[in-house]
Formats: sequence, structure tokens, C-alpha cells
Amino acid sequence: MRLLIAVTGASGSIYAQRLLDCLDPAEHEIHVMLSQYAPQVLATELPGGLRLKEGVQQHGHRSMNLPFASGSNPPDVMVVIPCSMGTLGRIAHGVSSDSLLRCADVVLKERRRLILVPRETPLSLIHVKNFELLLQAGAQILPANPSYYTNPKTVSEVADTVVARVLDHLGIAHTLMHRWTEEPE
Repeated sequence: MRLLIAVTGASGSIYAQRLLDCLDPAEHEIHVMLSQYAPQVLATELPGGLRLKEGVQQHGHRSMNLPFASGSNPPDVMVVIPCSMGTLGRIAHGVSSDSLLRCADVVLKERRRLILVPRETPLSLIHVKNFELLLQAGAQILPANPSYYTNPKTVSEVADTVVARVLDHLGIAHTLMHRWTEEPE
């Protein structure tokens, strides 16, 4: 599977890192793109920076000269994690002012899977209307709402409850957490 993982400037960098930790470049073609403000948030939340496995390709957000900026070469799936409400709104309204937004536009128009992981509270009516537009366009919205029935003990385990759901929607097997009513090992 060709995966494009986009990281925005929303708080929640741990979600992107944990997702990347769970993806295997030997099994999937993995591409990463950071929004303009993502590096600032990453520096605050992940002082060591985003760790990329060997074989993961990173792309800048400024150049439209990359594989996924054209409908002739879309990824199979694009995940925006965490997804800022600004990015979500621009995607909802077809604003393609940088390559991250253009790639999301391409994924939607080519009817590929776009998974958005917004991390925001509270929500305004504008946010909800943007959710509605994106759902109508075929995007999946998977808010970063962790679950606690697994009794997570660390911040990473809390983040993994969200990442597990993203992996489920990607169709990638994982053992990050046990399923509801499933006995822990």
C-alpha cells in the first residue's frame, strides 16, 4: 500500500509518531509530509524530532513537484495526523495552496481514502460544517478521542488507543490494544 502521512501543526505529534512506529517500510511504501507549522509543534512535543524509519520518504510542503500532487499518481491512502482545524477547513473547501493540501484534494477527487485525525476542542459550528462537507466528499474523520477501557498506563498507551483505530481503518493488523470484551493476554 502507498501511504502518505501528513503531520500538521495541531497538538498531538505523538499520534503521528506512534503511527509511524507501527508502519513497516518493508511492507508499505510510506511517505511523510509536514505542514508549515508542524516543525514548531514537533520541536515542543517531541524534542528529539519525528523519528522516521529507514525507507520512509519525506517531502516538503512547498513544492508541487512530488508524486501525489497529480491525479495520475495518487497514494492509496492519505492520513492527516494530527489534523489542525485550519488544514481540515482548507481541505473541505478545496484550497490547494501547498502540496499537503493539493495531495488531500487529489485523494478526494480520485476517490482514494483520506483519513483525518482532528485534535481540537471545543468544536465550533464552522468545524462541524467542515466535517459534514468532508464526510460528503468521502473522507473519514477519526477524531483523536482516546479510549480508557484498556486502562492505559502511559501517554504512549493512551495515544495508541487512537492509533489503533487509524490502523484498523488502514486495514493494517496490530497488537496495540485488546479489543472490547476481548480478554487481555
